Amino acid sequence: MKKMPASCDSVLEDIEDIVSAEDLKPQDRQFIRKNVFPKVRKRNSQKNDQTDNDPPSDSIIPGAQKIWVRTWGCSHNNSDGEYMAGQLAAYGYKITDNSAEADLWLLNSCTVKNPAEDHFRNSIKKAQQEKKKVVLAGCVPQAQPRQDYMKGLSIIGVQQIDRVVEVVEETIKGHSVRLLSQKKDNGKRLGGARLDLPKIRKNPLIEIISINTGRVLFCVSVAENLPAHLCFLMQNGCLNACTYCKTKHARGDLASYPIEELVNRAKQSFQEGVCEIWLTSEDTGAYGRDIGTDLPTLLWKLVEAIPEGAMLRLGMTNPPYILEHLEEMAKILNHPRVYAFLHIPVQSASDSVLMDMKREYCVADFKQVVDFLKAKVPGITIATDIICGFPGETDEDFQETVKLVEQYRFPSLFINQFYPRPGTPAAKMHQVPAAVKKQRTKDLSQLFHSYSPYDHKVGERQRVLVTEESFDSNYYVAHNPFYEQVLVPKDPLLMGKMVEVNIYEAGKHFMKGQPVSDARVYTASITRPLAKGEVSGLTGEFRHAPQNGTNQKAHPSAEIPVKTPLGSWMALQLPWQQEGGGLKILSVSLALLAALVMFYYGGMKTEL
Repeated sequence: MKKMPASCDSVLEDIEDIVSAEDLKPQDRQFIRKNVFPKVRKRNSQKNDQTDNDPPSDSIIPGAQKIWVRTWGCSHNNSDGEYMAGQLAAYGYKITDNSAEADLWLLNSCTVKNPAEDHFRNSIKKAQQEKKKVVLAGCVPQAQPRQDYMKGLSIIGVQQIDRVVEVVEETIKGHSVRLLSQKKDNGKRLGGARLDLPKIRKNPLIEIISINTGRVLFCVSVAENLPAHLCFLMQNGCLNACTYCKTKHARGDLASYPIEELVNRAKQSFQEGVCEIWLTSEDTGAYGRDIGTDLPTLLWKLVEAIPEGAMLRLGMTNPPYILEHLEEMAKILNHPRVYAFLHIPVQSASDSVLMDMKREYCVADFKQVVDFLKAKVPGITIATDIICGFPGETDEDFQETVKLVEQYRFPSLFINQFYPRPGTPAAKMHQVPAAVKKQRTKDLSQLFHSYSPYDHKVGERQRVLVTEESFDSNYYVAHNPFYEQVLVPKDPLLMGKMVEVNIYEAGKHFMKGQPVSDARVYTASITRPLAKGEVSGLTGEFRHAPQNGTNQKAHPSAEIPVKTPLGSWMALQLPWQQEGGGLKILSVSLALLAALVMFYYGGMKTEL
């Protein structure tokens, strides 16, 4: 067998001996290189720019998604929804009215009645079926966050709405975040969110202001025997402990906003084109008891800030606390820029039922308030609530309620069939049969619809403030000085204006008016109202900043508080997440590069 020559059989004297005679010499290689011309490819700059700017398909950029906000319940709950929508929009999210196109659903719940909670639960189920991200808010998850249908979902507590951006941001990333704790400052309990947060008003002409806020208590849930945080009772700042309410409060746990903050919020609203202010609270009459002031003092300060042509509407108040201020309240309700309207729930005309409800007043107290105000404030509208079929209510008890309605013929009456709420004392009481509750509700409703409260007003000339569109879109909706609803023609020039009309028709819940041609028209707005969907509470610098697509996020002004970290694991921000992060990264990188170069050349000098 012939031996094959090995490549290492001979010893090379020099490395250059590897080059054979046939190989190119160095000078030949240089000549060939001079005759090589690279082929120039034309770049599609537009396509490349788009590719560079667009994120990978599997990436997530918080602030570029569409959010659908759904709110149930009272006016304070609606205000919370407006605040949350405003903060999300200020951060860069798009608030949409189309739930189908939304990437995330923010569901703001109410726990006063079973039907409202059922709607909330069904919305969660629908969102999950449609593969939507979900964030839960409001009283239902605050009171019972351990419900099975809430497992794995993000929750933002009623006192944490100023951190909604953080919760939404983490939810979009696929995390589940729950903020339910009590706010504290150096161990001291605080109230709810600040009043100067950005918001998107559902109606740009109406500002809803909560005058006080309840503090969430840590207690044992009767239903689950587990720790739970209780939320605000319908509207925040309740001093009562009604046995039928799911979210009752401990007595005295009230936190009123300072008068100065409330007045400043009202002034800011008027500067943004608002012409009607709603004051909301679980009990407006209890305002200021915790900070050494009272409701009349607040109202007189607010009246000074209301421009001509604008109006103030008071929220609900229970009889016990308004009794202390009847004289001053009558004077305020007679003011031309305050609606002569008050919502005073009676719930039942039976003292025994009121005692079982723990309403802390008797029917005589309610009648005293109503009679005094009717005498001192001519034409005042008194609205009230009644619960039919409360546990233990007898036929005699119910008839007392019927007589009360017949006596006062309330123009606005909210009739509710009793629903036992799980975990409440009333749920353990002896229940009235369902058929009896239903019949009593029907009988009282028939009584209410048997009289017409506005027929005698046909032919009157009234001053009305136009603020919204009717549900059927055929009229504009206005209110006269007694907060009675008046439908006027859909003339865009009337919206946000105070005009005089002649009443020519009356229905059960409304009147119809024709504007008087020679009457003076008041423009309440100090400036042009914000557009629908526009964010309130932002500086002009932010509002007019250029928006280059969804990737450019709006930065809150210095007046908006910096968000607090969700937890210690989120407290460390990466450099590019901080303000001026790009410059910081560049500076740090250049410094590291300089250090490496110095180290490298310093090492070479040492070796030499």
